[in-house]
Amino acid sequence: MTIRCIIVDDEIHARKVLEKYIQDIPHLELVHSCKNALEAMDVLRNKQVDAMFLDINMPKLTGLSFLESLSHPPLVVITTAYREYALDAFELDVIDYLHKPIPFPRFVKAIAKVIEKLSFQDRSTNKIVESTVSKTENFIFVKADKKTIKLNFEDIIYIEGLGDYIKIHTKTKTIVSKLTIKKLEDLLPTNQFPRVHKSYIVSLQLIESIEGNQIEIDQQKIPIGQSYRQGFMEIINSHLKK
Repeated sequence: MTIRCIIVDDEIHARKVLEKYIQDIPHLELVHSCKNALEAMDVLRNKQVDAMFLDINMPKLTGLSFLESLSHPPLVVITTAYREYALDAFELDVIDYLHKPIPFPRFVKAIAKVIEKLSFQDRSTNKIVESTVSKTENFIFVKADKKTIKLNFEDIIYIEGLGDYIKIHTKTKTIVSKLTIKKLEDLLPTNQFPRVHKSYIVSLQLIESIEGNQIEIDQQKIPIGQSYRQGFMEIINSHLKK
């Protein structure tokens, strides 16, 4: 397995350290070493990348804001001098969180996690599917309250992300399951269940109205996140043209 990597860090010394680490590990290939998120955006648009080593505190666009803007990011390992952003980072499904200065053994441990995740992706017909959920054409199974619960797509109103948990609001009940919103997003059909915010997925069929940056659904106001607005409105506009 060759793992194609990019580094995104505004500090030249930090980039040099990671470049040397990548060079020393077999099967890692450095695609590009980027000094900011805008440069990385261009690389991701034009090249295949499996893993990204991403700094947080960068000028113009922070690492976490950049990551949140990506519809289909590669696997991400955060590399930062700041410990306080760990919770926010893991809510965005990063693989690991490395604190600078990064010891080589700790870097190797992060690479092992990347390899494990990529190997699992290769074996799976879905992107990243945990054993807690399986998908069929019109329903999914979710584990909650020590039971496996069948949820028909037509009954799901919206999903709310709560870190490592999700709250699924249906027509008859609310279900809390130990699953990230990103993993459930990978299972649901995007044309029926668009993600509109880092913490929300909605049923397109059950939307009552859209006003400004808010969606009204089931008498609730759901915010539309800035990084999700364009993709969501493209789906809405495709229906307006029909």
